[in-house]
Amino acid sequence: MFSQYIDSPLGPVHILATASGITAISFVPTRQAAEQPSALTTLAAQQLSAYFAGTLSHFSLPLTASGTVFQQQVWRQLCAIPFGQTCSYADIARGISNVKAVRAVGAANGRNPIAIVVPCHRVIGANGTLTGYAGGLDKKAWLLKHEQRQKALFG
Repeated sequence: MFSQYIDSPLGPVHILATASGITAISFVPTRQAAEQPSALTTLAAQQLSAYFAGTLSHFSLPLTASGTVFQQQVWRQLCAIPFGQTCSYADIARGISNVKAVRAVGAANGRNPIAIVVPCHRVIGANGTLTGYAGGLDKKAWLLKHEQRQKALFG
């Protein structure tokens, strides 16, 4: 397992990877362990830094997060949400052709281990309100505003 941290406007971000792909990206309160970077964690760190700098709107990283078949399906659908846009859990359920799975989509969204790159922060309540985010609603609000500003600047 490879590990690397970056500093972001929202605090430290921890990147984990195997030799074949990124397995987790998460906000952490402090750098908790020694780093063991790899080419993949370095690439993720570069892309995340560019995202936070406002110069990257699409990630191109191999992702290998562990999850159920259903979770993987939801996470792939999350990656289809365009930069700077939001959708509801029901939209994701429709996107995976399982309209009755709104609650299960919410649960899978909450278990997404790859923050930012798999943009679960772009999912909001059907009424337009911000709903749960593992990193905290303050981070979710910041990420959405950051993307909307960048989208307005670069369209």
